[in-house]
Amino acid sequence: MDDETLERLVVEAQAGNTFAFGRIFDEYAGPIYRFVVSRVGRPSDAEDLTQLIFVKALEALPRYEARGVPFGGWLFKLARNAVIDHARTNREQLTLEAAEDKPAAEAGPEAVALLRDDLDAVARALDELTEDQRTVIELRFFAGLSAREAAFAMGRQEGTIRGLQFRAIASLRRSLGIEPGGAMTDERDPHGSAGVAALRAR
Repeated sequence: MDDETLERLVVEAQAGNTFAFGRIFDEYAGPIYRFVVSRVGRPSDAEDLTQLIFVKALEALPRYEARGVPFGGWLFKLARNAVIDHARTNREQLTLEAAEDKPAAEAGPEAVALLRDDLDAVARALDELTEDQRTVIELRFFAGLSAREAAFAMGRQEGTIRGLQFRAIASLRRSLGIEPGGAMTDERDPHGSAGVAALRAR
């Protein structure tokens, strides 16, 4: 969805057009869910929290003013605050247990075992990042936000976000044994993990 269409839909939704808000929901529900599930772990909790975030967005929408503020960044700021509140309330350990999707689970025991190994390695590597570095990775790569949107969601400057991203990727590569040229230092075939492959490509 281009910026002009999104801006029009936001204005219409602020005026009470439920169809316009539905279009916004369709555009952002997936990215919001991916960000939330990376934080809360259980898909059922992530689904409930995603719905809650959009309820909060609908309530707060009349107060939203563009003025150079990216709508995606504003929405993910609500999501980040909701996740923080959820973690404080439930005191849950943040995991990546839900990152394995159904098609991969149907691929067979060996493929699933390889994928699980990769997911576990990525989870351990993420745990070694600072909180800000991890949040940047989740917003930029799990949720697909631009650096500008991520900056607003985190209340930081765009240059700061790019610096955090650079350092986070460097740290993840070291933790995962990915050499600068793209090879892994171990002998296991890394192909099944989108997360590892994405880091290799950066």
